[in-house]
Amino acid sequence: MTVTGKRALVTGGSGGIGAAICRRLGAAGHEVFVHANQGKDAAAAVAAAILAAGGRARVVVFDVTDETATREALEAVLLEGPIQILVNNAGIHDDAAFPGMSAAQWHRVIDVTVGGFYHVTQPLLLPMIRTRWGRVINISSITALIGNRGQVNYAAAKGALNAATKSLSLEVASRGITVNAVAPGIIATGMAAPAFDPARIAELVPMKRAGTPEEVAELVGFLASEAAGYVTGQIIAISGGLG
Repeated sequence: MTVTGKRALVTGGSGGIGAAICRRLGAAGHEVFVHANQGKDAAAAVAAAILAAGGRARVVVFDVTDETATREALEAVLLEGPIQILVNNAGIHDDAAFPGMSAAQWHRVIDVTVGGFYHVTQPLLLPMIRTRWGRVINISSITALIGNRGQVNYAAAKGALNAATKSLSLEVASRGITVNAVAPGIIATGMAAPAFDPARIAELVPMKRAGTPEEVAELVGFLASEAAGYVTGQIIAISGGLG
């Protein structure tokens, strides 16, 4: 079965890593649904770039923490056919030292990453299973593997995503569906830039540089391909040796 022409959904597709993933999947011939919540204009720009390059893309807008809104949006997408490539990329930071972390900070980060994973993946899974082919790729973080001060909530959320990846992969492996997680380290995006100067990156990362969104997207593109059909249940760090 050829992979070209699958329908792909990338949550958080308007951000740095998400946009690169959308472009990579679009270049591979997939129809890309670029998801956004507040970043609708940025998502539209990503979709426009894919279209300009000869690909197929649409924007879909919903809040992954809102179960009803998410289900309604996905039901509309499913009317035209199943999603067979799902990239759960939506996630946020809300950092604070744990003794001073508010309940709102804790729940907000958990709700987007863990609640969002459930709200998006669960409605898409049975239609995917019926096709006997699928790829679920969860964007985790090196923080979940090695920890980081001030990010107990973020590490907990991404760690839960890693555990869900392992368990879900076992449930759907016999149906031709792989489930993997990608754990980026320090990546040169607008989110990471204020937190790490070049000297600090050189100190932390054995490769002495930040990664690029395109490097993360290449790994996701491979995991979404036919070539990765025997890779499942894995948490793959892309961190320049960090961790």
